[in-house]
Amino acid sequence: MTSQTTSTGASRAAAAADGPAARTDSLDRRVVLLLAVTAGVSVANLYYAQPLLYLIAHGLDVSATTAGLLIAGSQLGYAIGLGLLVPLGDLVERRGLITSVLIGTALAAVVCAVSPSFAVLAPAILSLGVLSVVAQIAVPLASSLAADHEKGAVVGTVMSGLLFGILFARTLSGLIASVGGWRSVFVIAAVAQIVLSLVLRRVLPESPPTESVRYRQALRSVFTLIAEERVLRERMVIGFFNMGAFSILWTGVVFLLGGPAYGYGEGTIGLFGLAGLAGVSMAPRAGRLADQGRGTLAMTLFLICIFVSWGLLALGGSVLIALILGVVLLDLGTQGAQISNQSAIYATRPEARSRLTTAYVVTYFLGGVTGSTLSALVYGADGWHATCLLGAVFSLSSLAVWGAVQRAAATRAAAAGS
Repeated sequence: MTSQTTSTGASRAAAAADGPAARTDSLDRRVVLLLAVTAGVSVANLYYAQPLLYLIAHGLDVSATTAGLLIAGSQLGYAIGLGLLVPLGDLVERRGLITSVLIGTALAAVVCAVSPSFAVLAPAILSLGVLSVVAQIAVPLASSLAADHEKGAVVGTVMSGLLFGILFARTLSGLIASVGGWRSVFVIAAVAQIVLSLVLRRVLPESPPTESVRYRQALRSVFTLIAEERVLRERMVIGFFNMGAFSILWTGVVFLLGGPAYGYGEGTIGLFGLAGLAGVSMAPRAGRLADQGRGTLAMTLFLICIFVSWGLLALGGSVLIALILGVVLLDLGTQGAQISNQSAIYATRPEARSRLTTAYVVTYFLGGVTGSTLSALVYGADGWHATCLLGAVFSLSSLAVWGAVQRAAATRAAAAGS
């Protein structure tokens, strides 16, 4: 009954999008750029704390390992928000939803800024992560506002904003903290959310709901999709390990760069986020490879890049250029694999992309939570090289799953041809 109701709701949504009321005029470029900025500013909240771990640990009198758990907390919060808040984008008016969540995000950032202890900061960071899912509401909103002939270009622009937000968050927070301390980063983040909320309320058109199902039914339909779509399940597992490896790097490298091996300050640590430019440039290329039918080859190469990067990163414990090259290679492989995964998943059920996003990205960030937590614990116990070994294990696991997927696909093809 649930699947039937959900399917009916999806049909209504498709009718609403493709029927007489469908847009034929191009979406105002200023609205597209505003949504891209919104996605970037929102997702950046997850990464502000990464180059600040030593400052936070010193300021709140906790160990660096304990401070590292904040990264896991923000990612766990994001996973919760993806599961519980993002599906609301199909059920309620989205302009009001986005602006309201941004105000809540600002309040969470203020609590982070004034936290007197780690016991207060940790749940505040978790809440900030929960509310930072505006980025994942802005992308489908952009698609629904765009005319048919420009949907791909509009979504691509908004996704670029999201990737740049991930990229520059670490750099920006490191530079701000080097001048005004770590608390000032969250103050500025709060101001940014409030300003965006006011501007979006004024500029965005109303966006009525696209689903008529109940909230609980929409949530249950996510599990139905997982049960029915083999490709979704496969890519969820691969995404889990990839995001885990990515988080192992970005949690552990802060300790390495701020510790005795390099002794860098928070501003310099933040600049390492710029190495992710390679990952941003790879995103559109990965999408084109998938469109050209070369997604399998591209995915294999991306996963190999991630695995090989750990050799360079291990050498980077004492050789700076190896560390930089390892960061570039891992970010490039991670972003490319992410786009390849999403391309494959969205092809399964084009009418259910929001719910597919919820299923995949929740698992993706749970991988991040696992990776961040293990990275903080392993680095605290046995240092950088043990952390790199952990990352290599995650990356090898992803490759092993991908190999099993390809073998199973070959077996099915052979059986079908016989």
